[in-house]
Amino acid sequence: MEFLRRPPIAIVLGAFVIFLLARFVAGAAADEFSARLAAQAPTVIAAAGGADQVEASFQTPGGHPSRHPVLIGGEPLDETTRADIAKAVAALPGVGGIRWSDGGMMAVSGEPVFRPLHCQEDVQALLRARTIRFEESSSRMDIGSSALIDEVAAALRPCLGAIIRITGHTDNSGPEPINIELSTERANAVRSALVRRGIPADGLRTAGVGSQRPVEGLDPADPANRRIEFAVIATDPISPTPVDTPAPR
Repeated sequence: MEFLRRPPIAIVLGAFVIFLLARFVAGAAADEFSARLAAQAPTVIAAAGGADQVEASFQTPGGHPSRHPVLIGGEPLDETTRADIAKAVAALPGVGGIRWSDGGMMAVSGEPVFRPLHCQEDVQALLRARTIRFEESSSRMDIGSSALIDEVAAALRPCLGAIIRITGHTDNSGPEPINIELSTERANAVRSALVRRGIPADGLRTAGVGSQRPVEGLDPADPANRRIEFAVIATDPISPTPVDTPAPR
């Protein structure tokens, strides 16, 4: 044990012990902190309209405590409700940045950093006059919709890098579980069609909500409720790259 009498080694060992104790105490405090946030989150999520549909995970993928939660679920919810949920969780004292598990809206200090892009308006203008049609009780698009999908893909192309949400809707004929399944399959069919036309798959999200959200002013049984809607959300401001920026003359 003679080496322990040497001051440099004793100092190093003492510092190492202090470091381990600090790590242990910090880890315990972090666990308690994230557990407290996780206990508070369900109340504010429910108040914002996400009860039984959205949960907040205050852990990293490796299982460590985090103050940057991931919001899980809520795919059928509209973007306004999702924004309200994100802001409500972000307003909890101590919460940092928020993200959705499906790549949707993020918020820091209660402020959303995503915004709708102009391509959503371009797509909506196309769909106001025409409709993506499917064979009855099927997710197979009719032949006449192919040209419209071409135009939708062209309208979305300037906003590559954004998150594009594709939501399928039905009327209320038939059992609702079947309506939800069918609307989901139709949204996925549109996604596949866009991927074949060069829209990156990793930016496309799909959801089917069945007959839960009929067109305002329409009877839920009206066939016009059978529709596809698009929401285009920016993930980051688009900055010019060297390819986009002309060289100085």
